[in-house]
Amino acid sequence: MEEYKIKPVAHMKSDFPTKFGIPRQAGIVPALESRIVFEPEYGDREALRGIEGFSHLWLIWGFSEVRREGWSPTVRPPRLGGNVRMGVFATRSPFRPNSLGLSCVRLVSVEKDGSLRVSGADLMDGTPIFDIKPYVPYADSHPDAASGFAPDEGRKLRVEFPPGSAARVPEEKLEALRGVLAGDPRPRYQSEPGRIYAMEFAAMEVKFTVEGDLLAVVSIEKSV
Repeated sequence: MEEYKIKPVAHMKSDFPTKFGIPRQAGIVPALESRIVFEPEYGDREALRGIEGFSHLWLIWGFSEVRREGWSPTVRPPRLGGNVRMGVFATRSPFRPNSLGLSCVRLVSVEKDGSLRVSGADLMDGTPIFDIKPYVPYADSHPDAASGFAPDEGRKLRVEFPPGSAARVPEEKLEALRGVLAGDPRPRYQSEPGRIYAMEFAAMEVKFTVEGDLLAVVSIEKSV
């Protein structure tokens, strides 16, 4: 049988240059906007004809930063503290046989340059996108679906900025940053009181600590 090969049709342009801080699932930070930029081969506007009629899109993409030889039938989901093994096909772990991700995003607009502006994405900057399909509510929405060991998005933290620090964030990025921080960007297995974490977002380095249900921003500086 001939080997099945796929190649990117587009790449994501987002505010996350690294994996740290990216929302754990698509859609949980609606204010987070990004752009889908097509490869020249697939940049024909005719390929987007009719897409404006859909409010949401499915993205099929690649975990481009995953470096792992082979695969394991079980993984340790962060949702379970990283201590319990579950079957890889019962999780959304990036450590998969084919390292493919699936995200549902809201289509904000089709830009003049042919890129797509979307919201709620959970993709790192530069992530390869292999296909885009419209979200169809009558077929794709299942309100009575069971959520297994991930019944909800988890707790939300209170976010506090030190005086004047929020002014360092571009106005159009502030709500998105607040949403990302409220979702607790730390790895699930890290919860050291007093530890200062650093996250890169929209060309800024954001440092913060977490105590209980309070995330306190320590500083916001432009990334070097």
